[in-house]
Amino acid sequence: MNHILFEVRDRVATLILNRPEKLNAVTPEMADALVAHVKDCNARADVRAVVITGSGEKAFCAGSDIAELDGYDTPWTFRNRPDYCDAIRALRKPVVCAINGYALGGGLETAMSCDIRIAAEHARFGAPEVKLGWIGGGGMSYMLAHSIGASNTALMLMGGDPIGAQQALQWGLVSELVPATELLARAQAIAATIASRPPIAVETAKANLRAAYAMPLETAIQYERDLQTVCFATEDAKEGRAAFKARRPAVFEGR
Repeated sequence: MNHILFEVRDRVATLILNRPEKLNAVTPEMADALVAHVKDCNARADVRAVVITGSGEKAFCAGSDIAELDGYDTPWTFRNRPDYCDAIRALRKPVVCAINGYALGGGLETAMSCDIRIAAEHARFGAPEVKLGWIGGGGMSYMLAHSIGASNTALMLMGGDPIGAQQALQWGLVSELVPATELLARAQAIAATIASRPPIAVETAKANLRAAYAMPLETAIQYERDLQTVCFATEDAKEGRAAFKARRPAVFEGR
């Protein structure tokens, strides 16, 4: 059985974690496949946005398959394994996450590694690692703190209990709640809108947003202006200005 489904349609790639009987928990083989698909998406001009979701109605992803964790020879081998959250963050193209159920542990980290998160109304979110004697290692603390604040993050990391979709929306963990039957279509519609924009400008916007987290205000503004200048010099920007003046639809070629 293929545990990672992949297709490209209308410049949107869709990645589906396809192990519903195990809550789409990620095995080392699945992590390797995600790394390969990310490299493929980054290299393909016909992919301008990515959607990631889970198979089935119960879970987006329950994180790493705990039954597989004792298969590593040493903790250091575990530390140096290919990480699926790192793979998602390596995507230069914008990523929309459609959270169709439980997002737990590494599954929550995977969702947090995406640029835009929408969720089904029954979704639940948790960092349960503390209950098993460890903590997350895919960027959980950093990404949660930047999304929901230090106090809410402490509650999730130290208590380990999940929160519901409404709480996640209230805290800013997700942007929208959608009926489960409409979730994938909504995620793909968001991705299609992004894919219709000039790809260089979109990828630059993503890079700029990530850089802004690590920069003081004045440095971030200067960096943004430098990136703006790079974009302004592209053929797409020239086309955008010409289309605006002519009052016609623009055609962006990614140059």
